[in-house]
Amino acid sequence: MFFSNTQRSKLSPNQLAFSFVNELIAKSELLRVKVQKINEATVVDCGVEVQGGWEAGVLFAKVCLGGLAKVNLYWSEFNGFRWPTAEVVTDHPIRACLASQYAGWPIQNGRQTAMGSGPGRAIIHKGNIYEVNGYEDYSDTAVLCLESEELPTNEVVRFLSKELGCNPKNLYIIVAPTASLAGSVQIAARALETGLSKLNVLSYDLERIESGWGTCPIPTVASTQLDALGRSNDGILYGSTVLYNLRDEDETLKDLIGQLPFCSSQHYERSFVEILNESGSFYDIDPGVFSAAKVWLCNLNSGRSFHAGVLRPDILCSAFGL
Repeated sequence: MFFSNTQRSKLSPNQLAFSFVNELIAKSELLRVKVQKINEATVVDCGVEVQGGWEAGVLFAKVCLGGLAKVNLYWSEFNGFRWPTAEVVTDHPIRACLASQYAGWPIQNGRQTAMGSGPGRAIIHKGNIYEVNGYEDYSDTAVLCLESEELPTNEVVRFLSKELGCNPKNLYIIVAPTASLAGSVQIAARALETGLSKLNVLSYDLERIESGWGTCPIPTVASTQLDALGRSNDGILYGSTVLYNLRDEDETLKDLIGQLPFCSSQHYERSFVEILNESGSFYDIDPGVFSAAKVWLCNLNSGRSFHAGVLRPDILCSAFGL
């Protein structure tokens, strides 16, 4: 999926996300976030040294998605289990989810490794999606999201400015730990991206996908970062539903649909922490593990839709510590 220079300019995730960055800055007290300068870069703390909150998490997710998707919170039913839910809707799923939101950039931050995502990835082309569709963004202002327990150091800011090719004064970094209210929301908002990543792993032609809609339960905030990582990913694996509008042959979709949900995995019914411990590190986990619980493929050519997967509220209750 190659985009013209005109399209790149109009749909620049760094430019479109900037209004949400400004909203975080302008409403910092209301949103319980803290804005500070680190080595001239603007850093918005959404949960490291401050409380943060769900509203900050919604804006964090919108920034991650490059301003190319709507993000809402509401209550939802999961086979009789009613729980707060994050919803993402986009008519630009590849740009929003894979070229921006996908956490494909591990960044060393002191003794910690932060997961880098957001519009900045589209400038530096971090993550294998760029090898697939040639997407890129050109922007003097760079916006990056970090899932981290610590704020970026001066050294990290220097590194990021150099990598992104921007003046530190034009670099904006949004930070939230996994174990925080904002972190819980922004990870739940990754269900749609997770489904797309699974399609990419299966070498599906992503150009056929025209729009997407995803929902996922928002995990309770855990007492440790490891437990939070487990809860947030279990929420996607056992509680998310994603729907894609696309154009293809019915027979192709009929053969594909059964491979997409997590229930098709050999790891089904295991917790994410178990899978993580067995793999050694987050980035060593088999990419095929990352899947939505339920998947719909709606063929715009034929009008037929295909569905597979199941929600597991029993596993969600256990994973969320209820």
